[in-house]
Amino acid sequence: MSNLYDLKNKKILITGANGQLGKALAVALLKNGATVIATDLQAESETTHPQMTYFQMDITSKQSIEAAAKKIGEVDVLINNAGIGIFTPFEQRTEPEIDQAMDVNLKGTILCTKIFSQKMLEREKGKIINIGSIYGVVAADKKIYGDSGRNSSEIYGATKAGVIHLTKYFAAYLGEYNIQVNAVSPGGIFNEQKPEFVDNYIRKTPLGRMAETSDVSGVICFLASDDAGYITGQNITVDGGFNLNQ
Repeated sequence: MSNLYDLKNKKILITGANGQLGKALAVALLKNGATVIATDLQAESETTHPQMTYFQMDITSKQSIEAAAKKIGEVDVLINNAGIGIFTPFEQRTEPEIDQAMDVNLKGTILCTKIFSQKMLEREKGKIINIGSIYGVVAADKKIYGDSGRNSSEIYGATKAGVIHLTKYFAAYLGEYNIQVNAVSPGGIFNEQKPEFVDNYIRKTPLGRMAETSDVSGVICFLASDDAGYITGQNITVDGGFNLNQ
């Protein structure tokens, strides 16, 4: 990815940094000059760079976030990227699956926003970028999954819709402190899925392909930059037009 946005002197925190999108985000932000703070559940980072530091952090635990925040200090941009998908069919849904999705996708977003926005409030400046999903915008079509075993669940879509609403709420709530809050909702990102699923998915996508991580990271680099200084409360769908054919 070429350097399109100047992120020098910006300290950017990513949750879920060891996931597929998290790793790509870290690399893109670093290429654009940012100092990156990567966090995830694992003890070690899967990405290394002299301008990146890593902290183990459980976003479902207020104690864990506060402990990490004391070491990290203030950040210019918080990217609430950590999330969890549930892939079993609705008929097999368990209470632990429901609780886990709500804890990670909703509670984690709220706790990280609350704790890391405190320093932003003090200096009256900051950006928060939440990662939603196209399935927080439209309902999943179970027919495209076939026997892939990757059913998109009702609880995942519900929590991602919640993330989008939280984005609007916090944009309104924190706006007077010059804190911008936006969401990016990716469509399906290619990750070696079964050919049947890929074919079914792209058949419903006007641009005729699944997303690459670079499609999403470019939008996030823009939102993190000063070029996006008057954008807040928005949910930007990066889905190749998938939602148009629902």
